[in-house]
Amino acid sequence: MIRRPPRSTPKPSSAASDVYKRQGLDEALKILTKEGLENVFLRHERHAKATQAAIKSWGLEILAINEDEYSNSLTGILFEKNVNADHLRKIILEKFNTSLGTGLGKWAGKIIRIGHLGDFNDPMLIGTLSAVEMGLSLSEIEHHAGGVTAAMNYLKSK
Repeated sequence: MIRRPPRSTPKPSSAASDVYKRQGLDEALKILTKEGLENVFLRHERHAKATQAAIKSWGLEILAINEDEYSNSLTGILFEKNVNADHLRKIILEKFNTSLGTGLGKWAGKIIRIGHLGDFNDPMLIGTLSAVEMGLSLSEIEHHAGGVTAAMNYLKSK
């Protein structure tokens, strides 16, 4: 008879898992309470507008055509038909260890999504946008330089 060796660590029960989820929720609520919900929303809006400034400076298209429909949590960059957005995402991940969202459904391979919400600050946003700008150059995607500078200028002014 073949015996399985005993587990070195016990498999967590669902009750333990619920405890960890509760602790995570409690910590998230402490962070939100400390910053204040209104300030969180304002920070998300500020980061969204800085990201939009970068994309416009690059001469690229934001997925939502109507500015009233821009999101404060993520921004999609829509590329021309000859650009494989997933190839760009791969370059950015491999070269700069920065993970960006992919297009879903009919947008697959056509867009990248830049998230700017949650526990995220100005230097993190500038790092993300720098990775995108360098990735655009490495991918030889037609764009104008200076998107990161446009974002920094927006952040400094607000």
